[in-house]
Amino acid sequence: MSVLKEVRFPAAAELPMNIWVDDSDSAADIVDALALSPFATGAQPWARLANLERVRADAALIPPGGRLVRTAHEEDGSEARLFCGDGWTLRVVRYRNRCATVSVTAVSEDLARSVLSTTTDGAVEPPPPTDHVEMGFWWFGQHGARRSDKPITSPSWEQISGNYAASVREAVGRVMAVRPEDVNGRLLLLHGPPGTGKTSLLRTLAKEWREWCQVDCVLDPERLFNDPGYLMEVAVGDCDERGDRWRLLVLEDCDELIRAGAKEATGQGLSRLLNLTDGLLGQGRDVLVAITTNEDLARLHPATIRPGRCLAQIEVGRLSREESLRWLAEGGDQDLAKQEGGAQDFALQVGAAGATLAELFAARAGRASAPATTAEPGLYL
Repeated sequence: MSVLKEVRFPAAAELPMNIWVDDSDSAADIVDALALSPFATGAQPWARLANLERVRADAALIPPGGRLVRTAHEEDGSEARLFCGDGWTLRVVRYRNRCATVSVTAVSEDLARSVLSTTTDGAVEPPPPTDHVEMGFWWFGQHGARRSDKPITSPSWEQISGNYAASVREAVGRVMAVRPEDVNGRLLLLHGPPGTGKTSLLRTLAKEWREWCQVDCVLDPERLFNDPGYLMEVAVGDCDERGDRWRLLVLEDCDELIRAGAKEATGQGLSRLLNLTDGLLGQGRDVLVAITTNEDLARLHPATIRPGRCLAQIEVGRLSREESLRWLAEGGDQDLAKQEGGAQDFALQVGAAGATLAELFAARAGRASAPATTAEPGLYL
C-alpha cells in the first residue's frame, strides 16, 4: 500500500504549492518538484531551458556560486542535480547519450538568461563534419515523449543514385529536388522488398532537404498513433531551434498501420495518420510523413494512396540483371572471370529478376549468397 507524505513549500508570493509524494515517485521526481517550486510560488518568476546535444564529458554544467543541494541517479544512467544560488535555482539532468537538459528559474529575466548562458558556455562539442547530417529521434520514455539529435552519415543523391534501378532514379530524383513551394501532398510512401535501399534513401533525403526540413525518426510509431498526447507532442509541438523549418517524420516498417484492414487491426491509428497528413491535425503545421513498408502497393489501404495525399509513392525494387552486373563492375569487380567465389559466383547466379542492393553489397564484401527469389522480412538497408 502506498504511503503518502505531503511536502509543503513556503509561498514567497500568494501562491502556495503542495506536492503529494508516494512510493511510486523517484528521487529524480523530487528534484523536478524542487526545481519548479520557486517558479510556482512566484519567488523566482522567470524560467529558461536548454536541451543540449554532444555534451563534453568534462563539462561541469555548474555556474559560479552554485551550491549543490540534491543529486539523484536513475536506473537508466541519467543523473539529476539541483543547484541554488543568489536569486536563482538550477536543475541539470545528464543522460548517457551525451545529452543534457538545463533549466533555471530566477528573480529576474536577465539573471535567468545569465545563469543559463554561464552554465552551458563551452559545454557542447562542435557539430560533426559536413558528410554528416543531424537527424532527430523520438521515443516515449519514463517521463513522456523525448527527442534526441544524432549525427548520421548521409551521402548525397549524386553519390548513391547508381545504387537504384533506372526506373526508380527519376522519381527519387524529383523528390530529392523538392523545396517548400513544391510540396503537394504530405505523405511520402516508399515500398518494396527488404534490402532495396529504402532507409538509405531517407538518410540521403535528410541531407538534400537539410536547408529547409528537419528529418525526425519515430522509434515507436505503433505507440505514436495510439497515444493522442504523444502524437500531439511529436507532430504539433515545436522542436527546439526549429524556427520555421518543415519537419519530416520517418516511420519505418509500418505495414500494420497502412495495409488494407488496418482500421480493424489498429483502431484509430490509421485515422490519426490520415488526419495528420491532410486533416485538421495537420492544418497549419509544416509536417510531412515518410513511411517505408515491405507491402505491395495493391495490399495497402486505399485511403493512404488516394490522389492529393501523397507527395510521392515510389516502389524501390531490385536492380535488373544487367544493372546488377554493371554495379559490380563499376565497383572494381571488372574482371569477374578471374575471381573465385564471392562476386564471381554471385554474378553467375543473378537471374532475370536481378538482385537487391543488400545482396550486391554482400557480394562485393565476399559474403555473397544466391539472390533471394522472394522477399523475406528483415531490416532495411
